[in-house]
Amino acid sequence: MLPPVNPLGGVFGEAWEMYKAHWRHFFSIALVVFVILAVAGILLGALLGWLGILISAFISIAGTFWLQGALIEAVRDVRDGRADLSVSETFGRVYPRLGTILVAGILLTLAIVIGLAFLVVPGLILLTIWIVVIPAIVLENRGIGESFGRSRELVRGNGWNVFGVIVLTFLILIGVAIVIGLVLSPLEEWLAGLIQQIVGNTLVTPFIVAVWTLVYYRLRGVEESAAMPAPEPETAA
Repeated sequence: MLPPVNPLGGVFGEAWEMYKAHWRHFFSIALVVFVILAVAGILLGALLGWLGILISAFISIAGTFWLQGALIEAVRDVRDGRADLSVSETFGRVYPRLGTILVAGILLTLAIVIGLAFLVVPGLILLTIWIVVIPAIVLENRGIGESFGRSRELVRGNGWNVFGVIVLTFLILIGVAIVIGLVLSPLEEWLAGLIQQIVGNTLVTPFIVAVWTLVYYRLRGVEESAAMPAPEPETAA
């Protein structure tokens, strides 16, 4: 008996080809958000001290999910091979669902952090079953509660495959962070951190979001294939 086919096989290669073809577009979208977050963090830290740092951390979480929503919309846009939407149009498409994205993103973050605090495993399970919460909001216009249920529904039966994608994702993030850290090591610590926050995140985040968005499309494809009626057996003439 043949082993089941992994529906997520080759997803990193597909994401890389998409990233290479449209990196300028993705870079422009990510740069807008990370510059805003960096400036906000500097100003809040300088004006309010530790309170400003805490506020900027919250803003950073919200901004990251805002960016994820925009990049998901960008991936949908370029799947036909070309970018039809400008940067402002991409953010405009996400704006009507921004509140839902931010609330769902904050709830998702809190749940995973709490889960990681309890022996790590619960957090990893939640991250796995809720990996496509934001794509469900952006691409299917789901509500907050619906998006969590929809993600779990799509992942069901492919949990280990999704977990493998998550592990590889974090290994890529760690590897890139090490390389950028070594390149920037001669600089002052504050300057290296600022450059890494803006440039490093701008380069890496679009690729990671592309991977996780393509995971959504692959899982939805599995669902649609399973829902198709089986072909009628041919009868002998």
